[in-house]
Amino acid sequence: MATIRVEGLRKTYGDFPAVVGSDFSVDTGEIFGIVGPNGAGKTTTLKMLAGLVEPTAGVAEVAGRDAGDPEMRRDLGFLPEESPLYEDMTPRSYLGFFADLYDVPREAARERTESTLDRLELEHRERRLGDMSKGMKRKVAIARSLVNDPDLLIYDEPASGLDPLTTNYVLEFTRDLADQGKTVVFSAHNLYHVESICDRIVIMNRGEIIARGTVPEIREEYGTTAYHVFTTVPVAGAERDHRADTERYQAVVDDMAAVESIREAAAAADGEVVDIRTREQSLEDIFLDLADETPPEAAAGGGRAPSEAAAGEANAQPSDGGRTGAEPSNGSREQ
Repeated sequence: MATIRVEGLRKTYGDFPAVVGSDFSVDTGEIFGIVGPNGAGKTTTLKMLAGLVEPTAGVAEVAGRDAGDPEMRRDLGFLPEESPLYEDMTPRSYLGFFADLYDVPREAARERTESTLDRLELEHRERRLGDMSKGMKRKVAIARSLVNDPDLLIYDEPASGLDPLTTNYVLEFTRDLADQGKTVVFSAHNLYHVESICDRIVIMNRGEIIARGTVPEIREEYGTTAYHVFTTVPVAGAERDHRADTERYQAVVDDMAAVESIREAAAAADGEVVDIRTREQSLEDIFLDLADETPPEAAAGGGRAPSEAAAGEANAQPSDGGRTGAEPSNGSREQ
């Protein structure tokens, strides 16, 4: 069952097309990744799904409701890439404040807060947020996205700027949420993160989806496979393999017919093929190749793109008093 349905979704700022006719669906319990270079339209897409930016055209449905429906936002957890916290609060008081915004009963909010912070392994729950590290603040922001126990989570670069240890923990936690039946949509620049946890992905460039599917499907359609063939004698196209302890040569070819030709050439020279290794093109390499292509409609848009963050902020005014988890402005916000 699809939790999210997007058809013909489009967002323009003046003459600039930030998102160009997107179509995709996300199933319940799935981790769905949206990747692309800066300015590709990822954040704008996520904000339209969260009801923070109004589409210019198209359909965005979340759990059977229009993405702009305030009632939909009560079942949503949204984590923006930049997530300032109230620095004078502690994690407990901060999460309690947002639980009140969602009308979560006090006892349920307390139990949910402690359980989530336990799972996130956040120990200093009475420390002032302004005195916490970036990783600890990010964990508190993730806990805030879960305070209303939503079925759908929208995370924009959840591991942005974190150290490798905290990053791995955040990714594992995200996988655990999906295993519990929650649907997660997130964007990321690190394609290793995408490969490690996403069930399906779409790749965006200049506002348009240019590839979609599981990672193996994208590799099969857009990637290449190289065969590294190691022989005991030099053959045409082979070079010395200086990493080997013994005398051997390596040739790189792109199909099995070439492998067999090398095998025959080695045998004719009184040698043999001692190893064949298959190496698939990485998702990052595929992404770079695809990103070099310019979608015609996006290229014809003209003008300069506003930054996704700036463009989104102009429209990011929740109609339900901040129930999305975006923070009202005050003097204690982190800059």
